Amino acid sequence: MSNIKYFHDTNYDVKKDAFPYQIDAFNEIKDLPYSAIFHEQGLGKTKIAIDLMLYWLEKKNIDSCFVVTKKQLIANWKKELNFHTFIKPKVLTSDEKNNFFILNSTSRVVLTNFETITKEKERLILYLKTRNVAIVIDESTKIKNPESKITKDFFSISSLFKIRTIMTGTPVANRPYDIWAQIYFLDQGKSLGTNFLKFKSETDLSNDLNDNFEKKMIFEKCVSGIFKSIKSFAIRETKDSGIISLPSKNIIEVLCDFENEQKDMYLKLKNECNMLLKKGDKTIFEENDISLKRLLRFIQIASNPRLVNDQYDCESGKEKALKNLIETIIRRSEKVIVWSIFIENVDYLTLKYKNYHPVKIHGNLSMDERNRAVELFMNDSNCKILFATPQSAKEGLTLTAANNVIFYDRGFNLDDYLQAQDRIHRISQTKECNIYNIILKDSIDKWIDILLKAKHNAAHLTQGDYKLAKYTENMDYTYGEMIKDILESKEENYGK
Repeated sequence: MSNIKYFHDTNYDVKKDAFPYQIDAFNEIKDLPYSAIFHEQGLGKTKIAIDLMLYWLEKKNIDSCFVVTKKQLIANWKKELNFHTFIKPKVLTSDEKNNFFILNSTSRVVLTNFETITKEKERLILYLKTRNVAIVIDESTKIKNPESKITKDFFSISSLFKIRTIMTGTPVANRPYDIWAQIYFLDQGKSLGTNFLKFKSETDLSNDLNDNFEKKMIFEKCVSGIFKSIKSFAIRETKDSGIISLPSKNIIEVLCDFENEQKDMYLKLKNECNMLLKKGDKTIFEENDISLKRLLRFIQIASNPRLVNDQYDCESGKEKALKNLIETIIRRSEKVIVWSIFIENVDYLTLKYKNYHPVKIHGNLSMDERNRAVELFMNDSNCKILFATPQSAKEGLTLTAANNVIFYDRGFNLDDYLQAQDRIHRISQTKECNIYNIILKDSIDKWIDILLKAKHNAAHLTQGDYKLAKYTENMDYTYGEMIKDILESKEENYGK
């Protein structure tokens, strides 16, 4: 029982009604001790979570609710709470003095980020022992790695929260085993077991599944059973299920050719990697940090050769394709978001297209600068383009002033790709949405495309979106063989 007495009245009314499917989700989990909201990105998980918190505070003997999210999403949560409720949240930050007053107050809703929970863990434990507290973890894939300090800290305090809810539209951020730690935070292993290494070995989308029939069968059996194990407390809806009417979303592949000097750079790197990874007559690719760094060099050259050679002064293959796309979109009087995984690209392209009054978001900018960029892009008709890195702007933001997204380049992370494209395809969008993937022919881009599709299919199976039969029909395991083709150099092509 709580030892704290609350003498002031709080208005728990909602300002805005929920959609019917949000009401259904709310009713399904409102009385559970723990739950997971895995609705696809863009379907209003925040509204469901806010209505849950109001219900818990009013009906479930909960003294306060903590919302834990990423630092860049705190402002968005404050805006959403103001839009939907009459509650004024407090915010735990790096200011220990301010945190002391909040943790000794009768605040009903407290916003904070993952790092602050770790920093304030000892004081938070004392706080939790004297009150009935609920927690909502937004973008719960932040705790997907059970070996990270943040995840371990969340595991250690999990049982002190009276109600626990996690939420993300992409619980499988990259591979099926990403879901394990998120669920463990809720139920301490009751659903998916307590042995992460065993779970990982059975659900790893490895490079050898195409050649190992027995391993592939174990993988498909285990992954297809995951959602069945958690469906008593996990809810999932997708945009394809008919619960809401959204404009269509078109995925468009835009092929382009190497610029000559760019191609020479690419083939030279390929020749170097071929010698480094050759064992006998075979090319051996091991998915470790060294190999991934080498692959990143291929992506850099395919994207923008200036990233590896600042003397490069030609217009690369992708720059030409991007120019054509942007001019076509602007002629339609539409806005566009251009995503690149490289901060240097965002800076370079923002300067190059300054006549369109672009804004940018990346990790070297402050939260205030990022928030101002969002405001300008959403509200200023002269601002036609947002250049951004997925790592800094893929989550929590509604950017429906645009109905076009261009991926100038992509990395290996599925979550980056899915979250970034759905900044525009969500509630309040009224126009047909176009997702353009610029792919440099005969480059690493095609392998990334196949790999992301394979990861997406595996995510669908994990999350219960697909039955096993549909998954096997759609799945392509050849990405494991394709990587060797990328790394192997044919000497007769080199230097031509």
